[in-house]
Amino acid sequence: MIEAAEYQQRRQALMEKIGSGTAIFRSAPMAVMHNDVEYTFRQDSDFYYLTGFNEPNAVAVLAPHHEEHKFVLFVQPKDPEKEVWTGYRMGVEGAKERYGADEAYPISELEEKLPQYLIKASCIYYHLGRDRRFNETVLTHWQRLMRTYPKRGTGPVAIQDSGTILHPLRLVKSPAELELMRKAAEISVKAHIHAQEFAQPGRYEYEIQAEMEHLFRLQGGNGFAYPSIVASGANSCILHYIENDRQLQENDLLLIDAGCAYGYYNADITRTFPVSGTFTPEQQTIYDIVLEAQKQATAQVQPGNPYSKIHDTAVRVLVEGLMEIGLLTGDIEEIIKEEKYKPFYMHRTGHWLGLDVHDVGVYQNGEEPQNLQPGNVLTVEPGIYIGLETKPVEGQPEIPDCWRGIGVRIEDDVLVTPDGQEVLTEGVPK
Repeated sequence: MIEAAEYQQRRQALMEKIGSGTAIFRSAPMAVMHNDVEYTFRQDSDFYYLTGFNEPNAVAVLAPHHEEHKFVLFVQPKDPEKEVWTGYRMGVEGAKERYGADEAYPISELEEKLPQYLIKASCIYYHLGRDRRFNETVLTHWQRLMRTYPKRGTGPVAIQDSGTILHPLRLVKSPAELELMRKAAEISVKAHIHAQEFAQPGRYEYEIQAEMEHLFRLQGGNGFAYPSIVASGANSCILHYIENDRQLQENDLLLIDAGCAYGYYNADITRTFPVSGTFTPEQQTIYDIVLEAQKQATAQVQPGNPYSKIHDTAVRVLVEGLMEIGLLTGDIEEIIKEEKYKPFYMHRTGHWLGLDVHDVGVYQNGEEPQNLQPGNVLTVEPGIYIGLETKPVEGQPEIPDCWRGIGVRIEDDVLVTPDGQEVLTEGVPK
């Protein structure tokens, strides 16, 4: 659980960075499933990171230059009649008492009240996101202030994406965040182990999915972190396969990419294993190449190392392995430089992980590398995919049928520690 004091510290850290600017954050919108039935609400991650407030139709304003109201919330007011249908609301007073807002207003007063927090700001920090209507609200207020700027000589002369300031803060996880991520990983590990024990020829992919997602909820998780991939046979060569409707057969590989969400934080694990308990020789060969790539790439998760070194390490191991079995030929440096391995390995070797599964944060700073630092959490997930219709690049060997239909990915969640790394998901066999 994230305590109120930590949310306050996060806001303070952001306000120190924006100085005389004003930052505006909009809650996530409700999403309609069909007709008048809505999906379960999931708060915008930036908004949640700064407030912990989990209701829709809200706006958070951070104005460090304001004399009294540095943190302001606009929220839905209490409404007993509507709350009977859609659940309790915190209301204006609750926004101040529970969430520490210096001032709170009904969301209906946003147009009237917002300008007072912008008029002395040097810059507006706001992400022009998916809520086009609110984008127009922010832009309209900015344009009005710019029209009157000559009379005052003050006001926001620019709009900057808030992510450029906030996301570097989100990239380094606090002890409380790591506790939630360890719990998400722990639940996910149990689900993957159960799936390996449960899977057998004759079962359907959706049965494996159901067992895992049942366990996610049974163990106190919020549910799946992303649509579960349970891909058997040649389906394992489809990166984002989610149909999960095929019956498992003898000699199939089963690739499971599934993770639990817990307290808004996520796990992301992939394992590939033989349904019948024994690899075919070709499956074993591909698996061993991917496993070695994952081991060597994970070893590069060290503070101070450039993020790109993880991918570069994995690619070299994968290319060496594919050359050894004759699926790639030529000079290894040329193969890597010209990306001739791409028909077999078309994605990067990982991503940041946190409040979002593909969490925020840059991977490269222009010409300078993004170096790893303690508190970063990332996935390491090399793979090889030889689909039924995979075609090599020109000049490379044809693919023998014995290799086709084999897809292997191995993925773990790794924390950068002061002296190395901690694999949060190492409990799943590989």
